[in-house]
Amino acid sequence: MFLLMLIIFVLGYGFIVFEHINHINKAGIALLMGSLIWAIYAIGGESILGMGYSSAWESFKALGNGTEELHHFITEHELYHHLSEISSILFFLVGAMTIVELVDKYQGFRIITNKINSTNIVKLLWILSILTFFMSAVLDNLTTTIVIITVLRKLLTDQKNRWIFASMVVISANAGGAWSPIGDVTTIMLWIGNQITAASIIASVLLPSLVNMIVSTLLFSLMLKGQAVRPVLHDDETREFTTYKERVFMLVVGILALISVPVFKTITHLPPFMGMLLGLAILWIMTDRYLKNRSGEDKRKLTVTAVLKVIDMPTVLFFLGILSAVAALQSAGHLDIMAQYLDKHVKNIYIINILIGAISSIVDNVPLVAASMGMYNIAGASASGYMANFVQDGNFWSFLAYCAGTGGSILIIGSAAGVAAMGLEKIDFMWYLKKISLIGIAGYLAGALAFYLQTMLF
Repeated sequence: MFLLMLIIFVLGYGFIVFEHINHINKAGIALLMGSLIWAIYAIGGESILGMGYSSAWESFKALGNGTEELHHFITEHELYHHLSEISSILFFLVGAMTIVELVDKYQGFRIITNKINSTNIVKLLWILSILTFFMSAVLDNLTTTIVIITVLRKLLTDQKNRWIFASMVVISANAGGAWSPIGDVTTIMLWIGNQITAASIIASVLLPSLVNMIVSTLLFSLMLKGQAVRPVLHDDETREFTTYKERVFMLVVGILALISVPVFKTITHLPPFMGMLLGLAILWIMTDRYLKNRSGEDKRKLTVTAVLKVIDMPTVLFFLGILSAVAALQSAGHLDIMAQYLDKHVKNIYIINILIGAISSIVDNVPLVAASMGMYNIAGASASGYMANFVQDGNFWSFLAYCAGTGGSILIIGSAAGVAAMGLEKIDFMWYLKKISLIGIAGYLAGALAFYLQTMLF
């Protein structure tokens, strides 16, 4: 049963990779994969947990060894525990997508697109790459990806060029999120867990992340030539059914709603999705009040209810399926085995973290970071030698933040930003693998080298 869980994950992953051949939507495969793996875990839970690979084994033994206790443990303790984490990501995603789509419906992004007048496609690439890099540090990589790709649709006609730009957005957003304590869920985890402090993570990871973005964007620029051709807008898109002041107001309020999420989390210590839903609620009330004197088709288009109907739900369900499958593997102990193997046979913090980052392009970086945090305790300030890397703000934790945050860029489904881009732009997995993965690896390793040299020199 333990091996069967892994086999189903690999098979399901293969179907997702070759979606363009089997013509089965990846969301359906992901949901099937997640459900089957959990079903196998529930049926064979006693033998799976009895193997002792999972850190959950001790928790199960404390409840007893009966069948009823087993089912209670897997359902109430494991499944619902992971479901709460997965749901927080999904609610965050739905809230962010709704806010961004609402700003777009009010034509708020015209304020940005009208300011970007360059037709030089390479110059446009650098402008958006730098914008994405710093935006993702203030917001987060997922929200930034949704915002910038929405803007991209107003700037580029050619699909392949837009796929290249969207891929650049994924890499730049992941790099920008890695050096900020609020830019990526993994840095948030390390920050809350006291492995890192805000000032230290910025000081130690900013340069490697910047190198990652610059190297990647430079390589992207070699793939592009010619001029940027803006799409021909339909009558409905060119017609201005909101005033300039209304567009500016909605853009500002929408961005403030997104920016306020990390502030809300810092003040309340509640999960980020609560701040996102709060921002959506405020926008919902404001727009309903604003539209009370309007009538006709424009009013129907501008309501939050109308926006919710066009949210990309297959992407949300894909998240649900893939995160559920990874959560089951984490509960059963597959990820613990991998983490312990790395520690036992490698025992070099730089190689371990580079491998963790590479693996995070296949499995979600959240459980990988969680497993790493569970493997190593924060060493005391007096620790020396190898263990000095594990003190608060030690090299292991800082490099883990970089690697886990940027390693997912190697594959399109290796990060939340990548999955969002894949869903929004319908990017083909194999296209990304052939055209972009080497760029992702080059940027990732360049940043890793910058981190290593930085620690050696300073």
